[in-house]
Amino acid sequence: MKLISWNVNGIRACVTKGFMDFFNEIDADIFCIQESKMQEGQLELEMPGYYQYWNYAEKKGYSGTAIFTKKEPMDVKYGIGIEEHDHEGRVITLEFEDFYMVTCYTPNSQNELKRLDYRMQWEDDFKAYLKKLEESKPVVLCGDLNVAHKEIDLKNPKTNRKNAGFTDEEREKMTKLLDDGFIDTFRYFYPDLEGKYSWWSYRFKAREKNAGWRIDYFIVSEALKDKLEGADIHTEIFGSDHCPIELDLNI
Repeated sequence: MKLISWNVNGIRACVTKGFMDFFNEIDADIFCIQESKMQEGQLELEMPGYYQYWNYAEKKGYSGTAIFTKKEPMDVKYGIGIEEHDHEGRVITLEFEDFYMVTCYTPNSQNELKRLDYRMQWEDDFKAYLKKLEESKPVVLCGDLNVAHKEIDLKNPKTNRKNAGFTDEEREKMTKLLDDGFIDTFRYFYPDLEGKYSWWSYRFKAREKNAGWRIDYFIVSEALKDKLEGADIHTEIFGSDHCPIELDLNI
């Protein structure tokens, strides 16, 4: 089973930059996007053979997620069931026979960390949501989780130490999630690989210089460890300030 996740930074713009070419070529079983930045009815994507599920933010041109899947899920949930968190279209959960598929666009702590306190609450509530799902079956989580976990996960760790996405607080929340029975699948396959990132600023020719961050993840329950077959970051694909990431599962 091939799974893809991509923060498209506006699906309407990404479609004009080759989104459907990659979508058709990669032929994923499940394809998740984050930061769709659109409302219902603003775009119709022709995807024969796929079921489409969209979660829109109430605020126009902001946030939003979607999942495209070849197999119809048993159940679909939008959000995590907490009103404070569910206005921005950040989470979709599909239930399949053997696992839950969750896509997430984690809130950014923003400039001067003005949303860090909210982010900390989100992290606790979202982790509790994942653990609740795990009580009935394993979880596959993907998305832009807006944190570079370790120094190896970004080009310039020292100068970014107190910036959004690399604060001690955010990194600690990721550590706690992984310590509580989850696997960062890319690091499972490539524990020491440097220079492989999934996001680059549009400024300072960052992508040209590969001055990036790895903030997009596939994270799975420990119970799926023996099902892991491969992971990839498609740095050759443009169309967004993020690139797509891949997980191959034997399910």
